[in-house]
Amino acid sequence: MSGSQIALLGAIAGFTIFLGLPIGRVKRPAPRLKAALNGVAIGVLVFLVWDILTHAWDPIETALADHKWGTVATGGFVMALGLAVGMTGLVYYDKLMAARRAKAPAPGVPVAVPVGTPGAPAQPVTEPAVTPAVSRSAAAELSLMIAVGIGLHNFAEGLAIGNSAASGALSLAVLLVIGFALHNATEGFGIVAPLAGEAERPTWGRLALLGLIGGGPTFVGTLVGQSMVNETLSIAFLGLAAGSVLYVVIELLAVARRAGLKELTTWCILGGLALGFLTDGILVAAGA
Repeated sequence: MSGSQIALLGAIAGFTIFLGLPIGRVKRPAPRLKAALNGVAIGVLVFLVWDILTHAWDPIETALADHKWGTVATGGFVMALGLAVGMTGLVYYDKLMAARRAKAPAPGVPVAVPVGTPGAPAQPVTEPAVTPAVSRSAAAELSLMIAVGIGLHNFAEGLAIGNSAASGALSLAVLLVIGFALHNATEGFGIVAPLAGEAERPTWGRLALLGLIGGGPTFVGTLVGQSMVNETLSIAFLGLAAGSVLYVVIELLAVARRAGLKELTTWCILGGLALGFLTDGILVAAGA
């Protein structure tokens, strides 16, 4: 199989994330629908945290069984560092964005013009809007965080596809593509769940950007995986992904608490978990 064909496999696996993104443009959904989407997204992401940490820990556990203490120390340190950076990085990013939103003037707030300024009107001028970079909502920031976390995870998936194809295990590579494609399809609406029903619907361009951030790394990882097999690099990206997704889960749980629909949210979280295990089970059943 040529390099371009292997790259195409990675692109297919990542592209399916776009299938769930249009739900972010749903206009004024019922509160119960929005709570349900949020709950399913939590369930899918909780499964992802478990799945990511399992894959990151597997080579370390193998090294432990073989008493390869150097590998254990290196892998354990890289995994812990990735987790810490993944979580704290988003904590400080969120804090920075919150500070910027707090400082931003709301649309329609009078802006005083210094007295004596040539051509200055007698009354304060009303600023019609603020710049898009400052006015982005908390929901938009949260969806971006989800996309980043999933993108880090998908880069590691791409590495697996590229490594398998480059080593001659083409049937395994194809099975991985099928499984990851199904899995990514559920991750798409997890990214946009916070955006559903927002006063300002995300543009198609914004949804495309989120899809590229979340799904594009599968393609990039496939390209890297063809030429480089590095277990430590894989552990590092899995650790980063786990930390990022875990932080996002915490944020989505806060959204769920504010909604107050505990029973509905609980069942939808279970449904999201089931979706995660179902798509992963397809991989296992296929021998991947």
